[in-house]
Amino acid sequence: MAQIHETAEVSAQAQIGDDTKVWHQAQIRENARVGDNCIIGKGVYIDHDVVVGDNVKIQNGAFVYHGVTVEDGVFIGPGACLTNDKYPRAITPVGDLKGDQDWQVDPVTVRRGASVGARAVVLPGVSIGRFAMVAAGAVVTRDVPDHGLVQGNPARLVGLVCACGRKLTEQESEGEQTYMACTLCQVSFTIPPATLNEEEDDTNI
Repeated sequence: MAQIHETAEVSAQAQIGDDTKVWHQAQIRENARVGDNCIIGKGVYIDHDVVVGDNVKIQNGAFVYHGVTVEDGVFIGPGACLTNDKYPRAITPVGDLKGDQDWQVDPVTVRRGASVGARAVVLPGVSIGRFAMVAAGAVVTRDVPDHGLVQGNPARLVGLVCACGRKLTEQESEGEQTYMACTLCQVSFTIPPATLNEEEDDTNI
């Protein structure tokens, strides 16, 4: 059974999984689905129809908007914002207040085990790979590969991380293959050549 603080606002149409804790002043809107054994921190906003998997931590003051899918084991840091509108405007070109029919949702997916750091912003249409890590304050404008470590504005790939979160170190290269390892877990990874040689992208907001 979920534990929901008395100050939280959870829609009767939302689904909250077993052993999930929803803390002070969080808001979970209609048709949102939050899995089992999650922690939804103080002041978190989860928009309608958002899907959150099991064992997810969403820290205080994070915003997860319509169109976002958060898979199992994801960490979303305090104040992070996952957005959904590439062309945000309050009004139409003729000056009318925009309604639901006047814009298009561009989905965001955060894959299993990934982490989104404090105050990071994830722009619409982006996929964050499995066990990837987005640094605090980063602005993510394009897809992040599995185990990718990105930072900055716009966020750029600066390395790869283990499932434990530590940065991988290069061990050796053999032909077009690069081998990297985690010194803590003693786990080795074979890295596709394109992963570490992505083209520069000057996209910004």
